[in-house]
Amino acid sequence: MRISDKWKDYELIDTSSGERLERWGNVTLIRPDPQIIWNTPKTADGWKSADARYIRSSSGGGAWDYKKKLPESWQISYGKLTFMVKPTGFKHTGLFPEQAVNWDLCGELIRAANRPVNVLNLFAYTGGATLACAEAGASVCHCDAVKGMVDWARTNAKLSGLSDKPIRWIVDDAAKFIKREIRRGVKYDGVILDPPSYGRGTNGEMWKLEDCIFGLMEDVTSLLSDTPLFVLLNSYTTGLSASVMEYLLQMTVGKRFEISVLSEEIGLPVADTGLFLPCGNTAVVRFK
Repeated sequence: MRISDKWKDYELIDTSSGERLERWGNVTLIRPDPQIIWNTPKTADGWKSADARYIRSSSGGGAWDYKKKLPESWQISYGKLTFMVKPTGFKHTGLFPEQAVNWDLCGELIRAANRPVNVLNLFAYTGGATLACAEAGASVCHCDAVKGMVDWARTNAKLSGLSDKPIRWIVDDAAKFIKREIRRGVKYDGVILDPPSYGRGTNGEMWKLEDCIFGLMEDVTSLLSDTPLFVLLNSYTTGLSASVMEYLLQMTVGKRFEISVLSEEIGLPVADTGLFLPCGNTAVVRFK
């Protein structure tokens, strides 16, 4: 497992009974996590004094139970990057801290390349990977289908002092955007994908990851330059294990290039136990 263990403004304090106890800057939150199937004693102080807790509804969805008045949003930093976080109606905060290990990897590869690098970030959410790549010196195309997420990412770029970097902000369906980029002959040296398990396109088309990912990766392969640097595929979908992603990438990217694939779980350290919570899978293609 690759661990995101360099955070100072975020901490996963403890996990128990389907919930995470987390510190986001000076704010402590409790959020549900269905993979936490152990019912260990909740001895950490934060379980009783957390600022807010997300409570799921039996009819679906849920809501935040605030123990004290919180600001609408606040900021946390990771290295040179600064992010706006806020509790949303879907339990999220606008940031997946486990992804920092992937931000670091992309930044290292870009800096080591010592040449211009053009990166495409698909399903780019609030821009953690976009900012990491831009800060490392790459030109980045940031694509997400939700305008609010792209606006949030632009805010994060401003907070991080990266507004003047060469970042294209695109609000579009990822699959359709890729098709247009292929027709336009645009090429990328790096591609990052963090596709959802389920979703809808801009015209209401249904998206199911297992049904769509092979064709999507074939199209991504067509977008790669003659001297690509990396492809990074991330997934929180249960059926898309690290080994399945490795096989998929060999059958798509590996058909055009000689590659190696690092496929592993990514996770976060749990402060109270010294153990690590798995938080999805990532497969990284490197080119020989």
